[in-house]
Amino acid sequence: MKFLRYGEKGSEKPGLVDTDGTLRDLSGIINDIAPETVASLPDKVKSLDLATLPTVDGKPRLGPCIARPGKFICIGLNYADHAAETGAEVPPEPVIFMKATSALTGPFDTVIKPRGSTKLDWEVELGIVIGKESRYVEEKDALSHIAGYCVINDVSERAFQLERHGTWDKGKGCDSFGPTGPWLVTPDEIEDPLTLSMWLTVNGHKYQDGSTRTMVYGPAFLISYLSRFMSLQPGDIISTGTPPGVGMGQKPPVYLNDGDVIELGIEGLGQQKQTVRDYDNL
Repeated sequence: MKFLRYGEKGSEKPGLVDTDGTLRDLSGIINDIAPETVASLPDKVKSLDLATLPTVDGKPRLGPCIARPGKFICIGLNYADHAAETGAEVPPEPVIFMKATSALTGPFDTVIKPRGSTKLDWEVELGIVIGKESRYVEEKDALSHIAGYCVINDVSERAFQLERHGTWDKGKGCDSFGPTGPWLVTPDEIEDPLTLSMWLTVNGHKYQDGSTRTMVYGPAFLISYLSRFMSLQPGDIISTGTPPGVGMGQKPPVYLNDGDVIELGIEGLGQQKQTVRDYDNL
C-alpha cells in the first residue's frame, strides 16, 4: 500500500494511492498518518473496498508522508562509494546524527537556502518509518518493526556542517532540509530494500545514479543498532545515507543556488521535485 498526506501545510489529510493510481481520501478512517496511527493503518485499510473511498480531484499539494515524527535520525557515510568520493573511510560503526523535526517538509515543497549558505547540497536517501516501539531489537526481528519506506532528500549545508565546528546537525536541520515522501510504502511492496535503484538530478543533469546495494549497514542492522542507544517509537524516521554523486563530491564541487530544480526518486517509492529559493527571496 502507498499512503500519503495531501492538502495545505498544517492541514493535510490522510490518503492512499489505489491500485489504478487514483488518489483516495482516508479522512473517514483516520485523522492523520501519524505516530499514533501508522502501525494500525494497513490492517484498517485491508478490509475496505478501496473503490468506496472518496476520490481526490486535481493535483493537491502533498505533505510529508508521516506527521509529527518524534525523531528524525540520519546515518552518515553509509554507502561505500559515497565515502570514497568524499575522501572518508567507511566507519567501523554507523555514524548517527539528527535532523530537527522542523526540517520535515513535503516532497514538492520549496527548499529554502538559508541566510549565510554558500555550500547547499543534495542527498537522495532511503527512508524508514518505524511502526512499533523498539528497544534492543535483534537484527533478525528488525524488519518487522518497519511501518514503511519512503524517499528522503537529506538537504545539507556543507559549510554549516563541516566548517562551523561541533556536530553535523547545524548543517542538516534547517527549515525545509527534509523533503519526505511522496508516499509511505508498506514493506509488503518492497521485496528487498537492498536492491533499489536511486537517482537525483539538478537542472536536468543526473548527479546521483546509485543503488541501495552499496549500502554498508542495511535497514535491519540499523534498527537493531539504533535501538541499543535510544528507544525507537512509531513514526520515527531513519534516513539511511546516500550513494555517490553529491555536490561536495564533484570536481570542482557544485552547490545549489536560487532557482535550481532538484528531482530525485527511488525504485518503487516514487519521486520528488523541489525548487531552491533564497530565504530572502521567498
